This record gives sequence, C-alpha cells and structure tokens, in this order.
Amino acid sequence: MQSAAEPQRKVTDVYLANVELPLSADYYPAGFPLHLSTNSRDVLESARESWGAWVWEFDRPPLRLRVAVQSEGSLAPPAAFRRQGHLFCAISDADNFGVGDLRLLEACIFVSAQTVADHAWFRWFLLEPLVYVLLAQRYAIPVHAACVARQGSGVLLCGASGAGKSTLAFACGRAGWTFVSDDATWLLPEGEDPIGIGRFQQARFRPDAPTLFPELAAYSERVRPNGKLSLEVDLREIPHIAAAGKCAIEQLVMLDRRTGIPPRLEKIRAEQVVEALLQDGPGYGEDVDRLAEKTLRKLLRLPASRLHYERLDDALELLSRL
Repeated sequence: MQSAAEPQRKVTDVYLANVELPLSADYYPAGFPLHLSTNSRDVLESARESWGAWVWEFDRPPLRLRVAVQSEGSLAPPAAFRRQGHLFCAISDADNFGVGDLRLLEACIFVSAQTVADHAWFRWFLLEPLVYVLLAQRYAIPVHAACVARQGSGVLLCGASGAGKSTLAFACGRAGWTFVSDDATWLLPEGEDPIGIGRFQQARFRPDAPTLFPELAAYSERVRPNGKLSLEVDLREIPHIAAAGKCAIEQLVMLDRRTGIPPRLEKIRAEQVVEALLQDGPGYGEDVDRLAEKTLRKLLRLPASRLHYERLDDALELLSRL
C-alpha cells in the first residue's frame, strides 16, 4: 500500500487524450445541430465561416466534433480520405488528421496551429469533410449537383466535373433565379417529395470564372481537396444574388456543355440522371448506400432533360422554358 509521503506517479499524456477543450459552440450545417469543442478561437471562427449563415431547422441528436490544436506542426498538405467499417479518416500528416465514428456521429481532429490559422485551408481539408461525412450517414444525402430555383420551383443541375454546374448556377442567380448550391446538394431522406439543401452562402469556381463574371476578380485562388485550383466566394458579399438554403426539386437537368454544339433541350428519362448521381456517390457502406438509393429514387417521378449548350446565355434562355 502506497504511503501518503510517497510521490504520485506522473502519467505522460502521449495520446493527447487529456487536452483541455474549454471553448465550445453550436452550429447548424444544412440546418442540423453540431456541437463543437476546441481549444482555439481560430477553429470557432472557421466553423462560423462555414456554417454561420445556417440556423437550427431539424430536430435531431447533434453531431459532435472535438478539435485539439497544438503548437507543433506545419501547414497541412492536402488530405487523403479513407474509410474502414464505421471509421472515416482524413489524413494530411502526423500533426494534421481527423477520425470520425460513423455510428456515433462523432469526430475528433488533431491539427497544428499553423493550419487552423489558415481558415480556408483548414475548412476545406479537415473541418468540412469530417462534418459532412457524419451528416451523410443519416440526416442528408449528398449528390454531385448544383441547385437553383425560380418562383419556388427547384431545378437540379447535374453533370460530371467540368460540365459547368457552378458557373451556370451563378449565372442563374445573376439572371434573377434563386441560388441554392453550386456543385453539391443534400437531399432529405424523409418525406415523399424531394427537397434539396445547399451551401447557399458559398460558391467555388474555377480560376477562369472572372472572365465570365468580373465581380469575382477580387477573390483569390486556393487549392481544393480534390487538388484543383478554385475561387471561394461568399455570396453574402454579392447583393445582386438572391440565395436560399432549401427548395422543393421539380426538374432534373443533365448538363452537356461542349464547344460548337447547337443549344437545345432534349427530354430524357429521369432514370438516366438518378443512375448517374448514384454512380457518382462516394459509398459509405451498405446501410447508408441503401438510404441514399431510396432517397434518390424519389427523383424518378420528376421530368428530366439534357441541356446541350456552349454559351451561358443560351443555357439560361433554355432553362427559362422549363
């Protein structure tokens, strides 16, 4: 038995399990609750930049995220994303990585102070990917599509990378449509009618976008998680763009943008669009993939078209006919 005079053995916290996270705040990505704990005000500010425009809308158990910031380490390189079973990992290097539990809807991130000081970089490679993959498990199904609305009627703009989804969505916003999302839209699993949710306060464009939209020239280029250069734009700074976080989807449009083709709308089967969206999904496991397929099947009853175009003006005129 240890006497009172004997010194207590000091245990080294080699796993950083006992790092104090005295700061906390609640955010609402896509309207769902997220509770975040951290030891850095840069983390809270980054979360506010990502989700500060959203308010509480859906009564669900909150996602939980802990972010421990340490002084060691340099700026994180682009992250790699991996999943095994119910664990999802975002890995940049030994000082910048995160792990999410897809069953518990919880995640933790260990990150360097230099990385979190660069808010956009931290958000793109670690903060947003981990939160969005938790969101996709039960609450909102992501699809690779832009979304715009006119007089309350939503149009899902689908297509492969480079098809012009972000550019056309922004052009619609400039032409009086309501901007909902640029190239990623969430679908609600509940309900019979398809509802789309978008990051309505943000848009990201290729570096050549200012040649089409001069007001974007003031935004600097950054590297996205997929390695492509892009411009991140806060749409709240562009007053002539009307934006909304949610709309009922009533039309599907598959984009076909090519040089030299005549502009036209071609009626297609909704199954073609749905199958393309399903194949473009990342795959989160059998249960989640089944929920995603069930959610996307709600789109099958909608009218669908393929939009062939080269010039944005032609695409806008044809979309107006919908």
